[in-house]
Amino acid sequence: MRKILSSLLLCVLGVAAKAQDPNFSQFFASPLTLNPALTGKFNGDMRVAGNYRNQWPTINNAFTTYTISADAGILKNSIPEIDQFGVGMLAFSDRSGNGILQNNYLGVSTAYHKGLDENGMHQIGVGFQGTFVNKRLDVTSLKFEDQLTSLGFTGVTNEVFSAQQINVKYVDVNAGLLYTGSFNGENNLYAGVSMYHINRPKESFRGGDFLLQPRVTFQAGFTQPLSDGLNALHLSANYSRQANATNTVLGGAYMLNLNADASSPTNLYAGMWYRVNDAFIPYIGLEFGEFHFGATYDVNTSKLRPASNMRGGTEISLIYTRQHRDPNAKKLYCPKF
Repeated sequence: MRKILSSLLLCVLGVAAKAQDPNFSQFFASPLTLNPALTGKFNGDMRVAGNYRNQWPTINNAFTTYTISADAGILKNSIPEIDQFGVGMLAFSDRSGNGILQNNYLGVSTAYHKGLDENGMHQIGVGFQGTFVNKRLDVTSLKFEDQLTSLGFTGVTNEVFSAQQINVKYVDVNAGLLYTGSFNGENNLYAGVSMYHINRPKESFRGGDFLLQPRVTFQAGFTQPLSDGLNALHLSANYSRQANATNTVLGGAYMLNLNADASSPTNLYAGMWYRVNDAFIPYIGLEFGEFHFGATYDVNTSKLRPASNMRGGTEISLIYTRQHRDPNAKKLYCPKF
């Protein structure tokens, strides 16, 4: 029978493993974890996005998340000019409890966007994503009761774990729908819905038939250039639900063109998002050349404040979008972020 301390630690990690999926405050800067239908949906030849999040660092680095993705449009000369066809890859790593529980994902995705009008100002797209998942429990970082002596935790535990108790592997299936449009060729809006864990894979370190609950996410955003044609207002919102866990984030940012150059702008972003019943999320971003950098800091307002010391988490994003090398490439009406 497991020792008391071991059981407590494994229970905590079990709750973390069965809880809501990792979420980014800058959901708009992690397209392939938001909706597979966002694959290839950007203005340019190739896009690479990277994200880092450290949530509740005062609680022994409770959750540390990294992701990198790359996607591009393909078959541009073989499909209608107003359509888009994209493919992409995603690598994702999430570590809980100071790295004791490690979740690693590797996925591929594809999406096709069909133009709804002759100019392609309105499109509707569908995307699919397949992911290989490996979850591993690092028992060498755990402390057990039989290691406790008068000098502290020393020695080697007598506990023995099988490979199935520390290593879980499965294939996950995700899909999404996305509408994008523009009223005048300058503003743009998007609205989408995605579902993750459609196949409800088995996930448990203890055996049994625990099935991972599907996660449904609704997202929407709107960008409106201001009267000077250089600055703009960005608004976006995201709602997700997985079992009984919900996550609602909404807010916006003001974009200020620093060099008064519309063709090669340097844009500064400043804004705020709010995760309902959890945290305020101030945001600052800088867009220059083919790069877009963003940083947020969650200011925790929930009942966890005493433990988190109001430090909800630091998050950084960096997106590189290689611009069209073909000067005659058609402008696409895509979400700004």
